[in-house]
Amino acid sequence: QVQLVESGGGLVQAGGSLRLSCAASGTRFTFDTVVGWYRQAPGKRRESVATADGGGSTAYSDSVKGRFTISRDNTQNTLYLQMNSLKPEDTAVYYCKLTRPGVSSWGQGTQVTVSS
Repeated sequence: QVQLVESGGGLVQAGGSLRLSCAASGTRFTFDTVVGWYRQAPGKRRESVATADGGGSTAYSDSVKGRFTISRDNTQNTLYLQMNSLKPEDTAVYYCKLTRPGVSSWGQGTQVTVSS
C-alpha cells in the first residue's frame, strides 16, 4: 500500500523560506512515476504547484515559477519542495501526489501559512 507523508510546513513571514518533504513508502520512484506538489487554500480548488517526472523534467505553475524548486530523490523515494520568497497568497495546505500507470496516491497534507 502506497503511503505519502508530508512534513516541513509551518508559519513563516513574507519573504521567508520553507522546505517541504514528502516521504513515500510501499512504492519506489521509478522511471514512469510522476510526483508533484499541489495546494488548496480555504474556499479554493486544489491546484497544481509543481511536478517532476522520472526523466528529470519539471513543471511549475506561473504563480510559483522562479520562487519554488521541486526535486526528487529516487534512492530515498522522497520528494521535496524548496519555497523561497514566500507570499501571503502562498498560504494553503500543501499535498504531494504520486502517479504512475495503475497507481494514484495523495498525502495527508501539511499547512503552510505566510504572514504579511
